[in-house]
Parts: sequence; C-alpha cells; structure tokens
Amino acid sequence: MENKNTYTFHVSGMHCKSCVLVTESKIGEAEGVSDVKTDLATQTVHVVGDFSGKTREEVRGLLSATIEKHGYALDDGAVEADGGKRWSEFAYALPIAMLFVFLFIFLQRVGLVNLIGTGKPTYGTAFIVGIVASLSSCMAVVGGLVLSMAATFARTGDRVKPQVLFHVGRLVSFFILGGVIGMLGSAFQLNGLGTFILSLVIGVTMFILGVNLLDIFHVAKKFQLAMPKFLGAHAMNLTKVNHALTPFLVGVATFFLPCGFTQSMQIYSLGTGSFTVGALTMFTFALGTLPVLALLSFSSFGIADGKWSGVFFKTAGLIVIVFAIFNIINGAAAFGLIRPVFSF
Repeated sequence: MENKNTYTFHVSGMHCKSCVLVTESKIGEAEGVSDVKTDLATQTVHVVGDFSGKTREEVRGLLSATIEKHGYALDDGAVEADGGKRWSEFAYALPIAMLFVFLFIFLQRVGLVNLIGTGKPTYGTAFIVGIVASLSSCMAVVGGLVLSMAATFARTGDRVKPQVLFHVGRLVSFFILGGVIGMLGSAFQLNGLGTFILSLVIGVTMFILGVNLLDIFHVAKKFQLAMPKFLGAHAMNLTKVNHALTPFLVGVATFFLPCGFTQSMQIYSLGTGSFTVGALTMFTFALGTLPVLALLSFSSFGIADGKWSGVFFKTAGLIVIVFAIFNIINGAAAFGLIRPVFSF
C-alpha cells in the first residue's frame, strides 16, 4: 500500500526556465517520486511520492543528490535567506563584466564584431553570444543533457564517441534548422518598423534573461519566453535511450531547448530572410558554445558549481543586460526614434 507524502523545498541555483526542465527531469527520476513540479518564480519544488517512511531531511538529501551535479541543491530556507551573499557577489561580478564589455567594444571598433541591431551584425557577434550562452543558461540545460547522456553510456565503456556524436548533431542541426528559419523569414518583408520591432523583441528577451541570471529580482522570471515544455522534456528523455544514434539525436534536440540566447538568435535568423545567413548565424552561435560544452563533456568541469557560482551567473547576467540595452538603443537609432548614442 502506497503512503504518498508531499514536500516543498527551496531550490538554490535556479535562474531560468532551463532550470525548471532540468530539476523536474532529474528529481522525477528519483526512487519513490510520483509527481514533481518546479516553480521558477518562488524557486521551489513540490514533490509527491512514497519514500518508505524516510524523514523530511532524508527525503531532501535523497532528492538533492539527484541535481547537485547540475549545480542545484535543495534546502528548507526561504529564497531571501542568502540575500546578503547575493548582493556582495556584485563586488566581483561588476568589474569582471565591465572588462568583458570593454573587450567587446574594442572588438567592435576594430570591426571584428557588430552589435545585433545595428543592421549589419557579423558572425563574430553570434560567436561571442554563444560563448556567453555556454557560460550561463546553456550550461544549465545542455550541460544537464551532456551529464545525463554520459551517465547512460558510461557502462558501455565508450566515453568519446557518444560525446563527439552529440556535438556534431548539435552543430549540424543549428546549421540546417537555422537555415530553415531564415528561409521561412523570406516570406516576410520587414520594413523599418518591422526591423525595429524585431530588434526590440530580441533586446527585451535578452534583458529579461540577464535580470534572471542576477538572481535578485525574481518577479522577472515570470516573463521569460521558452519553447513549449514538452519539447524540452522529450529531449531530456532521449538521454535514457542507449542506442548508437541517441547522442546525435540529443544534439539535434538542443535546438528546441528553453535557452533565451538560442531563442534570441533564432528570432534574428528569422529576420534575415536568408537560408545561408540564418544557417551560418545559428552555426556560429553553436560553435561559440562548443568549447565550454566540450570541456564539460570530457571532464568533471562544472563552473556553475561551488562557492563562485553566484559571482559567475551575476557576471553573465550583467553582460547580457548590457548587450540587451545596446541592442534596443541601436535599434531605436536605426529607426530614427533617437540620435545614435554609440559612435563605436
């Protein structure tokens, strides 16, 4: 006879809707769990299950162990319990973010990259956005897929081939599907207003993502866009299938996962109206995510873990917010609403 109980725990380390997907998937696999629902706005998880008479603390420890390697942990504290620590982390995050932004401006001045929204972005921009993405939201959801897949294939003794197939599948799908999105966009002839609206949507999407990465203003988490949840859930379930082609298919599926950066680049690709430009934009973006995700694949690397994770995500959040503001201002200037603000 089942004796189901319901528990609610605070989840530390959550910053975007990707985290909802990972935590629900991993906790749902724990023994005894029959239902799990994660609330991003309150950073809590509600779990229903039969835990064979275990105490609340034992249940918390059991469930927390399933998500710790992905950079999360369960506790009984309120979201605001570590507020002082979160604010003090800006002392490190702010100067690091400023250095990154100054480097980006330097690259802009020498012509290697152009800000999205200027009307003539470069693939260098897409590559840099990919790097930032791999160090934030992509680390959460795609990193979770990589670790899950590694666990599935570990018993076969082949660690290298599945990981290579995963990254090849990711690059191939971003190229082909990015091209398809660009081709679909050719059906829409964007005028000046349409281009401005597109720029605004990209900027607002990235701004909300950046605020969420700061882990301070939790109300913003309600407004983050995401792919339909069932698509991400199916991608996570693919990692449980031990088949030779599974890693490649999981890599393909990452195109549909809830990453705000990916969605921003997809929106831009749609506006290009070109298969070639859309394909190369998404491919270059995926190429930017490759170094960090590959490092995660072939090592125990986990930058989202440990005592510096808060500084890490706040740095990424500040950089994304600056990108978003640049994008919105440049879009408004290109449309003629304001005079150009930046001369670089």
